[in-house]
Amino acid sequence: MIESEREREREREKARERERERERERESERERERERKREREGEIEREERERERERERERERESEREGERGREREREREREREREREREERERERERERERERERVRERERERERERKRKREEERERRRDRERVRIKEKERERGREIDRERKRAREREREREREREREREREREIKREREI
Repeated sequence: MIESEREREREREKARERERERERERESERERERERKREREGEIEREERERERERERERERESEREGERGREREREREREREREREREERERERERERERERERVRERERERERERKRKREEERERRRDRERVRIKEKERERGREIDRERKRAREREREREREREREREREREIKREREI
């Protein structure tokens, strides 16, 4: 009876040992599960940190791209300002050319006016010359007329003198006849 009881006790002890072994195995399994869980969590955390680092790198890249876009916008504004300066310079040059052309037109007009004035002056000079010639010719004609008048007067005077001489001759002839 006692032997049998001890056998049962040994069996129970073995059973308890097996239970403890299974418990240790389950604990070991739970520990492994906890380890796997920690590893998974660690992996998730590492992945999250990596994603955060990637997001940070992406933010930096975006910031750099934005900076580049800002620099490009500034370069474009500068190019636009340069184009505007060039347009303004071209416009100023066109205005200077228009002013030069206006000055050339004014100069041509002044030259035409000088030419007209010169021609008017020449025409006045020619008229004065013709007037002087006409006056001189008139004076010469008057001189010739005076000369002719004087010549006629002298001729009349000579004719009168001849007439007086003839008259005196007749008187002398008459006197001589009387004396005879």
